[in-house]
Amino acid sequence: MPQDAPPITISPAMVRRAVVASTIGNGLEWFDFLIYGFLAGVISQVFFPTANHLVSLLLTWTTFGVGFVVRPFGGILLGMYADRAGRQKALSLLILLMAAGTILLGITPGYATIGIAAPLIVVASRILQGLSVGGEFASATAMLVEYAPPGRKMFYGSFQMCSQALSLALAAGFAYAVSTAFAPAGLAAWGWRIPFLVGGLVGPIGFYIRRRVAESPEFAALVERMPRRTRIPLGTLLTEHARPLLRAVGVIVCGTASVYLWNIYLPVYVARTLHLPSAAPLLGAAVCGAINMPLTLGIGALADRVGAWRVFLPAVALAGITAIPLFAFVLAAPSLVHLFEIQLVANLVFAFIAAPIPGLLAGMFPTEVRSTGMAVSYNVSVALFGGMAPLTVTWLSGLTQSRLVPAYYLTAAAGLTIALVFAFRERPRAVAAVAE
Repeated sequence: MPQDAPPITISPAMVRRAVVASTIGNGLEWFDFLIYGFLAGVISQVFFPTANHLVSLLLTWTTFGVGFVVRPFGGILLGMYADRAGRQKALSLLILLMAAGTILLGITPGYATIGIAAPLIVVASRILQGLSVGGEFASATAMLVEYAPPGRKMFYGSFQMCSQALSLALAAGFAYAVSTAFAPAGLAAWGWRIPFLVGGLVGPIGFYIRRRVAESPEFAALVERMPRRTRIPLGTLLTEHARPLLRAVGVIVCGTASVYLWNIYLPVYVARTLHLPSAAPLLGAAVCGAINMPLTLGIGALADRVGAWRVFLPAVALAGITAIPLFAFVLAAPSLVHLFEIQLVANLVFAFIAAPIPGLLAGMFPTEVRSTGMAVSYNVSVALFGGMAPLTVTWLSGLTQSRLVPAYYLTAAAGLTIALVFAFRERPRAVAAVAE
């Protein structure tokens, strides 16, 4: 396996610019993607009206899941593009794709106006968003980790999760604001569109920021060392890097399940099962996102000092152990205070899971296949265990009539992460040191 070239010396100002570009741009991308989930209830009324509320909701979550189905394809194509053309060019392209999908969704008339064309356009917009965000994590993470000085890979990688916490706070905050500022009729008529149209600003702003960043030093060194490097076929990646790919899938399972159940699915669960205002968990998610922004950076620095696996694995185990007691606690006595308490605990645990993930994943693959390897593993795991989680849990809850299905799902996800991490723990010697 080719060895990574020594990093090229680059100015501190450019390092700061790269961190800002990756963090802000990624945060704006995830804002656009998450806002759909937070407003799923009203979107189901506008685009998927049926006599059965559960059917409308299932159709909405299915469309939400479409974005995750196409993510692996976007991740593969754009990851391979990033490994050939560079991280900076890929990130600039990604931001424009996401803006196009978001604006399209925000301006599409409802089912009552244009009929079946409305949900079809929504599906098309979700496909554009899915293709974009499919390549975003891998390219932004590669940029961050490849700019990091020795011994600080986990800290620099944690800016990726800091940006996701920022997007969570912004998306939840916007959803809470429009949900409380508008009456139900006004929210369904046009209020829900405001966050999507604001999110459309991600295009020009993010593109401008990312175009001003130099290529990552590690990738620049690779180009200098291998100017005529050949494209690595996907089949070669799947065969020569199969164990890191499977281990990387495992690393993501618990974290992605936590994100989409504790944040995206929770407003629906709160309204249908706890009979509390659906806007309540949005405020909690916004507060937790704001807390996790500095917290993930501190945990990333801790992971550099004590070892990433020593931070990550105990947090995964704790997430699995606490899921059922937390849901049982709020089910026993539903209240806004109890709801916020379990959100806070769950998101604090999640911060310890999330912060080391970018650095861990980047360390599993050499520079020449880093974006593609991370894109494949990350998006496959998110599609199977994160994006489809609301749909799966909604279906299982209706089938079993159990109110603890989300907790069971989270516990199983934690167990699967631990099992895959240990089952495929052998990694290429050449890059193992990056993740430790």
